[in-house]
Amino acid sequence: HVQLVESGGGLVQPGGSLRLSCTASGMAFGVFGIYELGWYRQAPGRQRELVSTISRVMDKNYADSVKGRFTISRDNDVNTMYLQMENLKSEDTAVYLCNAILGPENYWGQGTQVTVTS
Repeated sequence: HVQLVESGGGLVQPGGSLRLSCTASGMAFGVFGIYELGWYRQAPGRQRELVSTISRVMDKNYADSVKGRFTISRDNDVNTMYLQMENLKSEDTAVYLCNAILGPENYWGQGTQVTVTS
């Protein structure tokens, strides 16, 4: 069965950087490339919010709060999506989850914690 596993989270000071990864397993060869992918985040006491998406044709979208600071990318050869986060702020603190959608199929990872604090 399909699994998504996030990694790369951690504790960082304001202004710092992190690179998150989301690797998919359990997919047939070449299928990862046709999934619509996205990063979401959820902070304590707040609703899950969209951070960024990347389509199968590499169209990218970002939440206004992260534009100019975060960069989404994907490497279909290794079934992995990335989120490069720069100039991190305390309000970026959250659990970051990756999502993969293909038609009725909708998969989520377990999340990786990002904490931005001085």
